[in-house]
Amino acid sequence: MRPGHWVASLLLCSHCLCAVAQSAAPAPYHTQLDAAAANVLPEVVRWRRDLHAHPELAFQERRTADLVAKELSRMGYEVTRGLAGTAVIGLLTTGRPGPVVALRADMDALPVTEETGLPFASRQRVQSGGQEVGVMHACGHDMHVAMLLGAARVLAGMRGQLSGAIKLVFQPAEEGVANQPNGAERLVQAGVLDNPKVSAMFALHVGITPQPTGTISTRARGLMAGGDTFEIVVQGRQTHGALPWNGVDPVVVAAQIVLGLQSIVSRQTDLTVAPAVITVGTLHAGQRPNIVPGEVKMSGTIRSFDPAVREQLLVQVKRTAEHLALSAGATAAVRFDPGYPVTWNDPALTEKMLPSLRRVAGAQLLGDAAPSTTSEDFSYYSRHVPSLLFFLGANPPGADPALWAANHSPRFNPDEAAMLTGVRALASLAADYLTGKLGTGAALGK
Repeated sequence: MRPGHWVASLLLCSHCLCAVAQSAAPAPYHTQLDAAAANVLPEVVRWRRDLHAHPELAFQERRTADLVAKELSRMGYEVTRGLAGTAVIGLLTTGRPGPVVALRADMDALPVTEETGLPFASRQRVQSGGQEVGVMHACGHDMHVAMLLGAARVLAGMRGQLSGAIKLVFQPAEEGVANQPNGAERLVQAGVLDNPKVSAMFALHVGITPQPTGTISTRARGLMAGGDTFEIVVQGRQTHGALPWNGVDPVVVAAQIVLGLQSIVSRQTDLTVAPAVITVGTLHAGQRPNIVPGEVKMSGTIRSFDPAVREQLLVQVKRTAEHLALSAGATAAVRFDPGYPVTWNDPALTEKMLPSLRRVAGAQLLGDAAPSTTSEDFSYYSRHVPSLLFFLGANPPGADPALWAANHSPRFNPDEAAMLTGVRALASLAADYLTGKLGTGAALGK
């Protein structure tokens, strides 16, 4: 289907959605909100395709930031730039007292050479890690920015019906840069949640799911895993491979540690509280087959969904490695590199806002979705203010599910039809939170 026909068809469907919403919504402004979302949709598609064709890596999102700032200014938002390098913050005040709600979109792309064949595919190339690579929005951040701009337009048009304020956070560097604080962490440190102080924060993430396009999936408590990296250096005593008793073999100790780490999850962690994963991804030792080396290095990742479980896992990894090494006369030095914290959906906020998501998604709302072992830097915001992140299904249109390419693939091609749902959901969460008039609708999907 040609783009123009697709947009026209989607607009027709959106009017159907508006009619359904009107019959179910307790507040008249929901009808206005849905109509405004449908009206801005062609612009959202245009923004998304422009951003997709011009991706920028973490902390280099200058063209993207210029586009966002220009559009927000046109809509009447007070624009602030310069935080965390390339961030753009938009503030819409209503002139009436009330809470401050924040909506966030991430702007950065990935060092991936695009293979989608789309007419608006990225042809950008940059130097990264000493070599030339392609740049691609392979994680959907172009859609995130476009949908938040669409929601911004909708909310600006409803300004007279709202109280409090709306803060839009267009954030750099969600994907991060090695050995540097990421975008969300820098923004929190820079005070983005203050002046005015944010009361609640919302965000979405598109992805390829088993459910139909437009499905909204979320859950209270841990939605996405916290990810910590560990490194263990085992020191033994080098000797001839034919005479191992003359030394201390760190290879055998390392093997015992690898197995011991697996027992932390299987035998020491209460998995009824939350899942956990410990994976050893690298192991390096020795130079020759007939020499017991003096040292072994290994590294891996820890994924957890509950802050208390995470702290417990860190203690257990260190204890297991050190004591197993000690039992063999070796030593083990354990170092942790903290990654993104658990993406924590505040239980009270989630319960309060599920009716808003239900009004938008109807039966395509999964309110108790399975957690994801991937990580997200939205977690830094959720450590400071009640927050809610949800997934938006965007399966490639017309493709064989067996051939769907997931996020971070060079063939990642999410369905633009999901963006209407995304715009409506973001705008509804903000408006409903500020007014307290939450939507109703179909029963919660399971």
